[in-house]
Amino acid sequence: MSPDPAMGGYRAFPPVVTALLVLNGLVFLLQGAWGNELVYWLALWPLGLDTLFGAYAGPLPGFEPWQLLSYSVLHGGTLHLFANMFALWMFGVQLENYWGSRPFGVYYLVCVLGAALIQLYVATQAAQQGDVYPTVGASGGVFGILLAFAMMFPNQRIMLLFPPIPMKAKWFVMLYGAFELYAGLTGSQAGVAHFAHLGGMLFGFIMIMYWRGRLPLKPRRQLRG
Repeated sequence: MSPDPAMGGYRAFPPVVTALLVLNGLVFLLQGAWGNELVYWLALWPLGLDTLFGAYAGPLPGFEPWQLLSYSVLHGGTLHLFANMFALWMFGVQLENYWGSRPFGVYYLVCVLGAALIQLYVATQAAQQGDVYPTVGASGGVFGILLAFAMMFPNQRIMLLFPPIPMKAKWFVMLYGAFELYAGLTGSQAGVAHFAHLGGMLFGFIMIMYWRGRLPLKPRRQLRG
């Protein structure tokens, strides 16, 4: 692995990763100050709540277009925030140094948006069965970053926490993706947006294939990797 010479050397806190860390941290502080007000307006809500429940929908706000991005800066607690931001920094720093800030920022937004679209469909289907919940968190973008890291640096070793063993990035992401698919289909982990994670990985994969010129629509220039 080597940083892009145009980036002026390797940076431990490149601009996009730094901006995302600061933004998520500030929004989390605002959540603490304003309670559920931010979740009400900025979380990702299912489609058609007024049609499904009518007057019984009560205070539920329903879906708004900005929620496709705004949900990603909200978090359900300190541990949720820390886990996402640590992974964003740990893997995102190397990608931003390798690709450059603009491509990395575009990639992250595509993953966040893709995760939202997949999760919106899943949450809307659940709402039709009476299970209404908002989606929050940067995990869709983070899982897209994990996929990109494994594709750019497949043989780089990652030290797992549980169990504490080293594993190549490509195997780690494959196993993690398989677990997310299993958990999403079986519902074995309630309260976790597994399909948002998978959506982030799926749209990230499509974006990388586009940049590599592997799709019918070709990019104007191909990125490294």
